[in-house]
Amino acid sequence: MLFLIPAYLSENSPVSYFAPAIKEYILKTDYFFVENEKTARKVIKFFAPEKKQADLKLYLLDKYSERSDLKDAQDLMKKGQDFVLLSEAGLPCIADPGNLMVKWCHENKIQVVPVNGPSSIILALIASGFNGQEFTFHGYLPIDRNEKKTKIQWLQSQVEKTGYSQIFMETPYRNNALFEDLCKFLPANSKLCIAANINDPEAEFIRTLTVKEWQKSKPELHKIPAVFVLGK
Repeated sequence: MLFLIPAYLSENSPVSYFAPAIKEYILKTDYFFVENEKTARKVIKFFAPEKKQADLKLYLLDKYSERSDLKDAQDLMKKGQDFVLLSEAGLPCIADPGNLMVKWCHENKIQVVPVNGPSSIILALIASGFNGQEFTFHGYLPIDRNEKKTKIQWLQSQVEKTGYSQIFMETPYRNNALFEDLCKFLPANSKLCIAANINDPEAEFIRTLTVKEWQKSKPELHKIPAVFVLGK
């Protein structure tokens, strides 16, 4: 089996936020697909502190991975070895490269078991007050400023044309620059939700304001995980 295990969005999230099955599956196997070894070890310790770190067999699965890189793990799975696919943050395979192994499992008749957990994308959407029936997630916006401007204005046009909520994110150290660009390139009456530090009981920040209102109350988002939503 391949167990799809979520990670916390904040290290300050209480363990009570998560399904008990997460600990059960972590204790059940020593074999993990991970995007970052250091982060993965912290997440495993968070859910199952009694798990012996020396027993862990971690296989790197990131955006650069190809099937050929994972052949040793795939051979073990074909022989019956269970694996856990662990996200960097939130749910695996959403803004996460894990779908490569999930697809392989379906092709090879290996059972895939998803486990409940938080998704910053969905939590930001439901807390925004925007359309939750119809929405699109765009991942990261272009780095080039002209391309970013074009994308931002196109996203707003989609809100106006279709009513779909438009969800996107940025590398945390670029959040403040993205905020400035949103304020500059969007109409003053555009509605923007910023959801930062989601699931952190002490630092969570989720607000929906017009761009004009945001210009008067600039948030500090530098190096803080955040999701942005445009909508009606």
